[in-house]
Amino acid sequence: MYQNILVINLMHLGDLMLATPVLRALRTAYPEARLSLLADKKLADLVQYNRHLDECLFLDKKGADNHFGSFFRFILGLRKKHFDLVINLHRNERASALAAFSGAKRIVGYSKPGFSLFFDQVLQNPSIAHHVADGPLFFLKKARYVPGWKHQVHAHFDVLREAVGIRKIDDGGLEMWLSEGMEQQAAALWQENFAEDAKVVAFNIGASWETKRWLDGYFAACADWLIREGYGVAFFGGPMDVDIVESCIAQMKEKDSPRLRRFTGKVSLGVLAGLLKRCVLFLTTDSGPMHIGVAMNVPIVTMFGASPVPGFYPYDAKDILIQAPTDCHPCGIHQCPKQGAEHMGCMKRIPVETVMKYVHELLAAYGQPASELPRVHGAYECRVVSVKEVV
Repeated sequence: MYQNILVINLMHLGDLMLATPVLRALRTAYPEARLSLLADKKLADLVQYNRHLDECLFLDKKGADNHFGSFFRFILGLRKKHFDLVINLHRNERASALAAFSGAKRIVGYSKPGFSLFFDQVLQNPSIAHHVADGPLFFLKKARYVPGWKHQVHAHFDVLREAVGIRKIDDGGLEMWLSEGMEQQAAALWQENFAEDAKVVAFNIGASWETKRWLDGYFAACADWLIREGYGVAFFGGPMDVDIVESCIAQMKEKDSPRLRRFTGKVSLGVLAGLLKRCVLFLTTDSGPMHIGVAMNVPIVTMFGASPVPGFYPYDAKDILIQAPTDCHPCGIHQCPKQGAEHMGCMKRIPVETVMKYVHELLAAYGQPASELPRVHGAYECRVVSVKEVV
């Protein structure tokens, strides 16, 4: 039915990775169609080698396309491509506008009000939080916070079912392919920093919100523990994470160990993925790199604070998510408003010993570089552990 399809996702690293299962599902449903993806230019590494795509389009959100004239010209360029179908997978203004004015025969997905008038079908995104006021005259009532109740991948699949008409979904999980150059850079860095038989645990301690970050000192204790057991430890993250990583390492007793390596702010997203596939485990916050780790098949232990678990858990059944017994979880707030001992209580109450219990469990169950582990297609719901349930 559709011969020329565009998928739009202009949000952050994790959001884009969570859109990748849609690409496989569309390719399976429409094997002869031309399939394009529009994403943020700075995230090109994640999708430009995706084997389900015919074309990647990139918007330089923070650079050349960050003004009205360029944005208008970008829309004109989209209209010249004569898309049959445009699917918008994030409800922000810029993506909504691009979809609305794309000139496509059919426009579906998530949209901001106003732009939704140009959509053929708009759906709510049940993976993200909503603020709801019950009863009549809702606009006079204080809205209550309702966290997301469905995983983002499943919400995207609802768009395909309800707005596109795809009944059988080919779900291959999160996917990412690397160029030969990325693979070579990752291999060279690995050889330079680790012994051939090294078993390395990856750490990502940064996150876009303060309330998603487990405590630096806790990460430091885990790194010390693993180094003493003979594992290598590799710190990752972007340039914005350099300071918190240095603060973490400063708290380590094994900070001078030859098995400790810092890659924070030093590698591209493609090379990061190439390094992660060589690691035996990924200890991480709820963050974009966590979802790259899922795509690279790395066993993951993650700690969730403000994040709603149903919406954004690591999409792989071998992974483990730990949450704390706090009444305010999940709050969806970027900075914790509480003071004193209650500040960041959702993270403070996830002990190092609990995290290491599950780190050891996954190391015992898998314990090999991620690239050597088999993929189990169809098993994507991770194990969720509440600290109060741990004995």
